[in-house]
Amino acid sequence: MFSINSECILSKQSEDIPPFYVMEVLESAKELEAQGRHIIHLEVGEPDFPTAPHICEAACTAIGKGLTKYTHSQGLPALRDAIVESYYRKFGVDLDPNQVIVTSGTSPGLLMVFMALLEKRDEVIMSNPHYACYPNFVKYLGGTPVFVYTSEANGFALEPETVRQCLSPNTKAILINSPSNPGGHVMSPETLQGLAAIADEKRIPIVADEIYQGLIYSGEEHSILEYTKNAFVLNGFSKLYAMTGWRLGYIICPLECVRAIQKIHQNFFICANSFVQEAGIAALNGSQEHVAEMVQIYNMRRQYMLKRLLGMGLEVLKEPMGAFYVLADARKFNNDSLELSRKILNEAGVAVTPGIDFGNGAEGYLRFSYANSLENIAEGMDRLETFLEKELDG
Repeated sequence: MFSINSECILSKQSEDIPPFYVMEVLESAKELEAQGRHIIHLEVGEPDFPTAPHICEAACTAIGKGLTKYTHSQGLPALRDAIVESYYRKFGVDLDPNQVIVTSGTSPGLLMVFMALLEKRDEVIMSNPHYACYPNFVKYLGGTPVFVYTSEANGFALEPETVRQCLSPNTKAILINSPSNPGGHVMSPETLQGLAAIADEKRIPIVADEIYQGLIYSGEEHSILEYTKNAFVLNGFSKLYAMTGWRLGYIICPLECVRAIQKIHQNFFICANSFVQEAGIAALNGSQEHVAEMVQIYNMRRQYMLKRLLGMGLEVLKEPMGAFYVLADARKFNNDSLELSRKILNEAGVAVTPGIDFGNGAEGYLRFSYANSLENIAEGMDRLETFLEKELDG
């Protein structure tokens, strides 16, 4: 049979892109489940709650009405209005609906923002640790990620003065994430204000991933848009509204940049799904009681997981106050987080994410997601504790 040598036809970029380890852990876990193993999933950042009924009903109603055609490439006007209203309600920022581009999830949104901003060898400053895919977006477009090694004692957050030291003539953007993945840190107003001052002074935009907005457990939450207009904000419905599979997100960007991103969207994605956009309108304009209940339950799980992890010798120097993750130091057990996560999965039946997925600044750490039931988290913690006791004894 005729075969193709992949080395001859595949781009170097596609060959060199690293795997997304959390997905590989999930896939390995699924293989074990297919063999009859019972696996506790603490790896994936996906809400275990169902999408609220009124959101699902809105999508079904839209399909029933035949609202299944293309929409404006920037998204339905009613959805863009609802997004603008939500930011005004939460943060008091006055936005123009024309600043909003509705996308099929935040990942395409981030790709389009970088497509609009980056030339070859342009630099994007980001924290280390960071969300696993950030540097891959930049590198695939020919840019260069510039990593700022951050302090666990400070929640692995970027600090304005450290960012300032990393600026160069090639700096094209500063990438931030709050509440953050993997550490669950929520940036303070002072930090956001300091970063905004750099953006305005140096005319370097901030790209702010705010997808975990609303998932905080103490204090007030803030958006970068409160402090600067020189920002591209990425947000969506996956986390706060338990709509990961719906693939609905959006970009908020400066008006003068909208046309460029709109043209990219027209060419590569056309528009987000029409009936899913109707569901997004229902999510923002409808009752938020299910969101408040979900956040309360997450907080209970967060407190329980933290107590258990600390009790078994894993270290967390700064309590995570947002998202649904705990990034714990496991170096007393094994400096190789990938090896340790594989052993935990195979021997204890618990799926966790290796810290190396988030950059070498998190090597030796493990990320735990509490987007699972308290019952499952408790079982997972019991199994993990037994495993780690054996590791120390061995």
